Amino acid sequence: MAPFDVDAIELSALRERRSAKWREYAPDVLPSWVAEMDFPLAEPIATALHHAIDRSDTGYRSLTGLAQALSIFASRSWDWSIDPVDIVVVPDVVSGLAHAVRVLTAPGDGVVINPPVYHPFFMVIKDMTERTVVEAPMGRATDGTYFFDLDSLESLFARPDVTAYIMSSPHNPTGNVPTRAELVQIAELAERHDVAVISDEIHAPLVLPGATHVPYLTVVPPTARAVTVLSASKAWNIPGLKCAQIVSTPAVSTDISRRLPLEMSFGTGHLGVIGQIAAYLAGEEWLQEVVGILDGNRRLVGDLLGASMPEAGYVAPEASYLAWIDLREYGLGDDPAAVILERAGLALSSGPSFGRQGRGFARLNFGTSPALLAQIVDRLASVVQ
Repeated sequence: MAPFDVDAIELSALRERRSAKWREYAPDVLPSWVAEMDFPLAEPIATALHHAIDRSDTGYRSLTGLAQALSIFASRSWDWSIDPVDIVVVPDVVSGLAHAVRVLTAPGDGVVINPPVYHPFFMVIKDMTERTVVEAPMGRATDGTYFFDLDSLESLFARPDVTAYIMSSPHNPTGNVPTRAELVQIAELAERHDVAVISDEIHAPLVLPGATHVPYLTVVPPTARAVTVLSASKAWNIPGLKCAQIVSTPAVSTDISRRLPLEMSFGTGHLGVIGQIAAYLAGEEWLQEVVGILDGNRRLVGDLLGASMPEAGYVAPEASYLAWIDLREYGLGDDPAAVILERAGLALSSGPSFGRQGRGFARLNFGTSPALLAQIVDRLASVVQ
């Protein structure tokens, strides 16, 4: 029996949720913006959380068992052997990225990113750590597919002010999954120019059929200045529980652990730890069901857009549940999401928030039922019909 019936998901029930996705906009707006799925919570996670509440287990967090759980999951999923001593627990991926930047760079240093990219990367570099954003835009082929521009990376890594690179792998918002060969080349460039690599792999458990996730730390030697930041939060839809992990190479593991601020250490949620352990150890069946649904939904997005908005540029992502849509042919301005919200009551993520390369684009969340996805695309298409 499947973990849940995706066709049983009802909009009225979703509107009872109190998360940001469902409370940011007026009740008549259909939300398809923030990276939060509409699926029921995985039963092993729900059971673990219910048991904690039943025993009044809501005290200060204990990390017991989490590093071992992540190690087991990483080995089973990606053949990645992680020494638990190299794992540091933080409240979320964004704070983990900021901590890694502070440890591996100095104020004012240049940090490379690949826009269009997850918009908090800009905040992490400029506002949270007072470093300098250096852009190496994603390459884009004539068929609309994106790729990591290795020539651009090499040129920027050679700059004396550049000391680090934050990589989104799988890439958000384009859905690109870098190959092992690409990651090896990136690792070689980073070693040649002494650039630390900070890999955000939060979407890794949601790689879809046809692509394979390769953890960055599996292609570098123990001496590399590199870390990966990840969490069960995106794949199992539990970001509100506040828990993520930094995995480091032995070369930087001690510094990453020793310099962790006290407030960050205690910012991790106790229920977050409980939920992540349950996800890593017992959430695989639910995850496989979700990956199958997302695989179908990414094709459905293409079919629906092809029928109602044939000029929209869309390439099915290789991972996760985020559709990056080129709407420039429809003359909706630099920020189509703003126009779509006003005219159709549909909330999408603003393309320009991912960098200037996102002008004329919008990001759509298809982590929902096929029926609701059809409603979402209907609202989108109504703007140009």
